Amino acid sequence: MRLVFAGTPETAVPSLQALLDSHHEVAAVLTRPDAPAGRGRKLVASPVAELAAAHGIEVLKPAKADDPAFLERLAELAPDCCPVVAYGAILRKAALDVPRLGWVNLHFSLLPAWRGAAPVQRAVLAGDEITGAMTFLIEEGLDTGPVFGHLTEPIRHDDTSGALLERLAHAGARLLRDTMDGLEAGALSPVPQPEEGVSHAAKLTAEDARVDWTAPAMRVDRLCRACTPAPGPWTTFRGERLKLGPVRPAAGAGPLAPGELKITKSEVLAGTATHPVALGEVQPPGKKRMRAADWARGLRLTPEDRLQ
Repeated sequence: MRLVFAGTPETAVPSLQALLDSHHEVAAVLTRPDAPAGRGRKLVASPVAELAAAHGIEVLKPAKADDPAFLERLAELAPDCCPVVAYGAILRKAALDVPRLGWVNLHFSLLPAWRGAAPVQRAVLAGDEITGAMTFLIEEGLDTGPVFGHLTEPIRHDDTSGALLERLAHAGARLLRDTMDGLEAGALSPVPQPEEGVSHAAKLTAEDARVDWTAPAMRVDRLCRACTPAPGPWTTFRGERLKLGPVRPAAGAGPLAPGELKITKSEVLAGTATHPVALGEVQPPGKKRMRAADWARGLRLTPEDRLQ
């Protein structure tokens, strides 16, 4: 089939590569406009745009997907289907109507659970044991379209969102390629999503990522893993922001008050509403990430010192 692939972040790169390696033709790529990145805030092309450019494929970067010039070019390209992975913008009817087989989205949850922008983060935060990926036909509703195929993936006890998403991105790439093959063969019929079990996955903000030490240790653990690598869990210590990595529940440790620190030779424990957690890596202001034990060396804690 003749395809126009839509995607933006690194998560979408395995899917684009799988389609480039298939017998289908990727006629063009649709991605978000270049965005500022790094300390210099220079405009940088998306990972998907970089891969497309490396293969000599036309890259479309409209500010909005209903831009008349973009719609005209899309019609000229005459794609059979438009596969989508984390494109990052809303697709309106004028665009949805162009490909004869529609736009097929790869979404990283078992729909109708976790419709929206952050399905993997929300699954980790909620303590789900199983997640997965689905390909579905895009409608004007938010992730409501009928499903072509799916896969399941267990969520490990120490999974961060980043680690889980990387596994899903590679497994999902194969699912998306297989869906394109099935559509080409006329062997797939989309199945409506169940009406029960709907949940929504709003994007996690920086404020969402602040650790509440009065929460149970299990909640602190899930929050830190869900927010790694983005938006990044954090707390404050002595009035300054302290970035955190994943923590480890330490059920066998003695009790500590919420936010209270205990420093040993090998680890740093922080109190929660239940048992303490052991801090992993931390990043003080203006410094690189380091082991919590290295950060704590020489702190000279006072009775008033708390993570807040």
